[in-house]
Amino acid sequence: MRIIGRALEQDVLRRCLESGKPEFLAVYGRRRVGKTFLIREAYKDHVVFCLTGAPQATLKQQLRNFDEALDEWGGRAHAPAKDWFDAFRQLKDYLRRFRHHRRKVVFIDEISWLATQRSAFLAALDHFWNSFASTRDDLILVICGSATSWIIDNIVNARGGLHNRLTRQLRLDPFSLAECELYCRDKGIQLNRVQLAQLYMVLGGIPYYLDFLERGQSPEQAVDALFFARGAPLAGEYANLYASLFKNPERHLRIIDILSRKTAGATQRELFAALKAKPGGTLSKALLELEQCGFIRVYHDFTKPRQGRFYQLSDFYTLFYHHQIRPTSLPAPRHWQSQSRQGGWNAWYGLAFERLVAAHLDQVRRALGISGVTTAVLGWRSREATPGVQIDLIIRRADGIVDLLEAKFTAKPFALDEDYDKLLLYRRETFCDETKTDKAVHIVMVSASGLTPSSRTGMIQNVVTLDDLFA
Repeated sequence: MRIIGRALEQDVLRRCLESGKPEFLAVYGRRRVGKTFLIREAYKDHVVFCLTGAPQATLKQQLRNFDEALDEWGGRAHAPAKDWFDAFRQLKDYLRRFRHHRRKVVFIDEISWLATQRSAFLAALDHFWNSFASTRDDLILVICGSATSWIIDNIVNARGGLHNRLTRQLRLDPFSLAECELYCRDKGIQLNRVQLAQLYMVLGGIPYYLDFLERGQSPEQAVDALFFARGAPLAGEYANLYASLFKNPERHLRIIDILSRKTAGATQRELFAALKAKPGGTLSKALLELEQCGFIRVYHDFTKPRQGRFYQLSDFYTLFYHHQIRPTSLPAPRHWQSQSRQGGWNAWYGLAFERLVAAHLDQVRRALGISGVTTAVLGWRSREATPGVQIDLIIRRADGIVDLLEAKFTAKPFALDEDYDKLLLYRRETFCDETKTDKAVHIVMVSASGLTPSSRTGMIQNVVTLDDLFA
């Protein structure tokens, strides 16, 4: 198999190879996003040792796995490692056998599972880097894991021995729409861009999920096969997803459950009120961990950018689970196809398309010609108007413009009628009156299929299409 997309990430990995100095690289990102595959493929000619942590294994079991890995990679006969310091000593002896001039990669995967309580793994890793690896111009140490918050706390922002030891870090995000298109094309799956967007709004850009797609399937057939058919491969994904990332996922799941029912998001005060908890402590930490792992999106209030924060569920699969899988107690094998014929997925795609736009704001900026302009992405909620107004996507630009984004997902060009034109005018005027902004306020329509030629476009300053999001 070959690497699809990931141009920026491959460039980082290539620069590590070509730097000519010791490199300590941390790679992290959401579960199933393709971290291990990327490292193994990019460095397949350079990896000389690979160790993968085992979930919920004891220290003795992890050390046994180390012994087996060292044997498999050609390490000399040795006594079983007594502890992690002994294990890394044996690894140093093995690495000294290689010639210096060739770049060598030591790859430690799922590192959080190795660092069991009182195992001293992190102390031994620090000693390995400082006493040996950092002195070898031929060595690249790569650590990787899905427990993003653990890596950030214990490696990236470490306060102890590993403080400032990393030379590079790489967060691997889900595929973009463009990368999903490349991936499907490579698999021989022929879908148009509206259909690809429909799949993206269910699966997100998660390569592991996309790998289950089969040629000849419509998006509806694919969703049924993955989630609703007998023996569906992703039927139990939700429970496994969070349990594999968080030691005690109950508080994370409580937050997710609340946010799944607040489609427009919630302020911190609203969220903690719903959870019947006070800010701070374990729930605040769980919020941060969910953000770091990419499950929720945090954005700031237009009028109080430093204090006011909104939290919104952003993971596509999790959103789909709560809105479409969880409420379906006895799903039929063709459940999603039936929903599509009845129009039951229209509201779903409308909700999910807003998340898709939020996930592709770089492409929106490019379509607006403001890639080189300093911007801030904000949100706003009216405190005075009746009916109320909430705008989830606002781009405040350094060139004196504020863009209010309106998202519409339709398979055909969207027609703006008089009522919708009045709604847009009301939203814009309410925003201007309450915020007292002195900037020019533009309404930007992000419409999957554009607008009909006959649409009333007086309020629309710019139109961004699905093709723009695939850029």
